[in-house]
Amino acid sequence: MTDPGTVAAALRRQAIELPSWAFGNSGTRFKVFSRSGVPRTPREKIADAAQVHRFTGIAPRVALHIPWDAVDDYAALAAHARELGVGIGAINANVFQDDDYMLGSVAHPDPRVRRKALDHLLECVDVMDATGSTDLKLWFADGTNYPGQDDVRARQDRLAEALAAVRDRLGAGQRILLEYKLFEPAFYTTDVPDWGTAYAHCRDLGDRAQVVVDTGHHAPGTNIEFIVAFLMREGKLGGFDFNSRFYADDDLMAGAADPFQLFRIMYEVVRGGGLDPAAGIAFMLDQCHNIEPKIPGQIRSVLNVQEATAKALLVDSAALAAAQAAGDVLGANGVLMDAYATDVRPLLAGLRADQGLDPDPMAAFARSGYQERIDAERVGGTPAGWGA
Repeated sequence: MTDPGTVAAALRRQAIELPSWAFGNSGTRFKVFSRSGVPRTPREKIADAAQVHRFTGIAPRVALHIPWDAVDDYAALAAHARELGVGIGAINANVFQDDDYMLGSVAHPDPRVRRKALDHLLECVDVMDATGSTDLKLWFADGTNYPGQDDVRARQDRLAEALAAVRDRLGAGQRILLEYKLFEPAFYTTDVPDWGTAYAHCRDLGDRAQVVVDTGHHAPGTNIEFIVAFLMREGKLGGFDFNSRFYADDDLMAGAADPFQLFRIMYEVVRGGGLDPAAGIAFMLDQCHNIEPKIPGQIRSVLNVQEATAKALLVDSAALAAAQAAGDVLGANGVLMDAYATDVRPLLAGLRADQGLDPDPMAAFARSGYQERIDAERVGGTPAGWGA
């Protein structure tokens, strides 16, 4: 049986990074929905993220997106975060929201556009230097919509050249986290469409580049836990963007669509030692709360990941190994299902109480009055978000 003390110790070390953009207005390609109290500045986004950490105790970092979170003084922004009890996490580049990038960014056929995109990536490394961030997260919308539109192989050469230039600019302790996505907005070819392409580029870049697995960026039915296990075996899993999907890149709350999948993923993480901080795996949310309130949506997502992790830690590894060695198919599956069927909410409530936190973070936030206060205070100005 799994030792409860070991489970609790592992859960106390867990950290889940929050995306600053989750606190702004968002929506579909057709409509962005507005809510009251939405942050207007990066400082207000960080203040909202700090509330998630205040009530969950396991969300100590906030990822930034540049230029969505551009400020004049990044060191001051990092100091503001520290004052609120959180730190700056990954810096996310944006080379997809500019007219110049219609045909791509670092893989664009025009050298001028490629240079513009590379300069932005290097600027993001400057932001890392100023904030103390160690992770540069790169996602490229680059690709083509029609056969013959561009030279597919040449685009890979251009991508590799840009990635190498960024790697060479990194400072001590900094790394590239390369994200992939099956499709959208490129519908014929995407330049980084899958984990294999991302892995190949990161392998060529060396030990300063690793792959990010966004749980919404796969074809239906993809076995994501296999990808996780393989990348961990190769030492190339750098992090996650947790969210849920039903059809494509839905960016719903983590664990909402298929909590069993999230459990299976977290089991492979636990099995491979990925919860150890030395493993260097960044666990981040990447979600857009289109119709639900932002802060409670982030709290619920953090709790869903925490519950999946607790269940994964409860798997009886000795019993599982014995059943696997004996070829006991149903017995092995039963060991996993027993852990998944365990109600871990009392365990987590007790853990929070031991840490001086409210056992029910959702209810505690609702009682705090914070949402009512920002609804009243954040009147005027331009709410953060992206247009559609």
